[in-house]
Order: sequence, then C-alpha cells, then structure tokens
Amino acid sequence: MSRLFAGKTGPVLVVVLAIIAIWYAGAVYLNAPFQMDTYKRGHIENVPVTQLVTDTLNQDRPVLPAPHQVAEEIWKTTVLKKITSKRSLIYHAGITLSSTMLGFIIGTVLGIVLAVGIVHSRVLDKSLMPWVISSQTIPILAIAPMIIVVLNAVGISGLLPKAFISTYLSFFPVTVGMVKGLRSPEILHLDLMRTYNASKGQVFWKLRFPYAVPYLFTSMKIAVAASLVGAIVGELPTGAVAGLGARLLSGSYYGQTVQIWSALIAASVMAAVLVALVGVVNGFVLKRMGMAR
Repeated sequence: MSRLFAGKTGPVLVVVLAIIAIWYAGAVYLNAPFQMDTYKRGHIENVPVTQLVTDTLNQDRPVLPAPHQVAEEIWKTTVLKKITSKRSLIYHAGITLSSTMLGFIIGTVLGIVLAVGIVHSRVLDKSLMPWVISSQTIPILAIAPMIIVVLNAVGISGLLPKAFISTYLSFFPVTVGMVKGLRSPEILHLDLMRTYNASKGQVFWKLRFPYAVPYLFTSMKIAVAASLVGAIVGELPTGAVAGLGARLLSGSYYGQTVQIWSALIAASVMAAVLVALVGVVNGFVLKRMGMAR
C-alpha cells in the first residue's frame, strides 16, 4: 500500500519541488537588479551573495514574489482574517464562486439543450454548429466589456453579467462533448432500437443519454474551469470591488505583486477543487448507472 501511494505521489512531488525551485531561481533573477540598485543608491558595497539572495527574496514589492511570500499572504488573508472582512481572500473567492457556479449551471443546461437539438435536427447541425464553434474565436477580453455595457443599459447588473460571461465560456465544451456523446452509440445498437420500434424519446433516454453521460462529465470538468476564468474576467471591466478579479485589479493598481499572485494561487486551487468535485459526482453517477469501472 505504501509503495502504491509513493508510486502515485512521488512523481507529483518531484514536479512540485522542481516548480518551486525554478520559481525561487526566477524570483532571484528578476528581483536582483532592483536590489542591486538599492545597494548602489545606499552606497552599500561588497554585499555577500547570501545577503543579496535573502534581500532579493524578501522585497516588499518584488517583480516576482517568492513562494514563501505568497504563502504568507494567503495565510494572512485566510486564517488571520474574518471571512466577512473585505480583506479576506475567502470572502473574495466566495464572490467569484457565486458567479462561477451560476454561469456554469446556465452554460451546462444551454450546452445540453443545444447538443440535443443539433443531434436530432439536421438543419440545426448544419446551421447552428458552425456558429457555436465560431463563437469561441472571439477573445473573451474583447466581448466581456460589451456584455457588461449592454446588460447595464437594460438594467441588469451585479451577479448576472459576470455569470453570462462564464456561460459564454462554459457552454461550448458541454455542447461539443454532448454532441460527441449523443452520437457515440454504435449503429448496431441504434438499429436494434429501431427493430424494437422504439420512439425517439426512448432511444434518447435508454441509449443515447447513457452513452453521453461520461462525455458530459468530462466536458463539465473543462466547463467549470472555464467558467471560473469567465467570472474573473467579468470582474475586470466592471471595476468590481469584490472578487478575485477585484484583487487582481487592486494589486496591479498599487503594485502589490504578492497580492496578485495570492489571488492567482487561490483561483487555481478553486479551479482544482471544482474539477475534483465534478469528478466525484461523475464517479457517483456512473456507479449508480452501473457504468463505473
């Protein structure tokens, strides 16, 4: 058991340690010029290399913060702050999570509906599918302000505009995945259903949909991560005062790179947790359907 655990975690730990080592090396390389300039302006000479490295990794506003600086910032803004405090990273993560989940739910439902229509209608397949694909060629940074402005003009503000941006990013993988899944049953099985004189509804619920479930959850893993990106991007053009996007904005305005990186790490952890939760639901559903391996 211990060997199996070590075999699974060993490569991951090696990669993590390599990333941390490269991160520290990059922090020293990028922050050293400013530190040496500080020594020069202070008429400090013959500084030992160890002192240079130490000072470089502990600057107040580094170009690239060291891992321990980001860890300290996350600790201060999570454990040492009340969740209701506007300086709490958990508070800002919760704001972003709300629009992420709303956009993800809307995008998933929209993607499933579009996929069902595309699979069952040749007209929609030829006319709608190209538009679904081409919609993703528009950069989200370009379309996000347009969505915000248009919705504000009709009196829609707050959570929904950010959720719609998340929907824009999340519906596409669900649509493509569901189309692939609904078309995955073998011709032999479809012919067998026709032999039994099954209706389109029976073919869908008893054959197509069960085949599509694994594809659906795989696409949902991509969609939930994309939805989080959309929620963060949606907070940027609105000048939001709450959310991970707002933390990124305020950090960039005041040169607080440690704050920026802590928000980025929080977003990546949140994405990993959301993807893992979708994976857990996937395993439960497949087990209930008798499809788990």
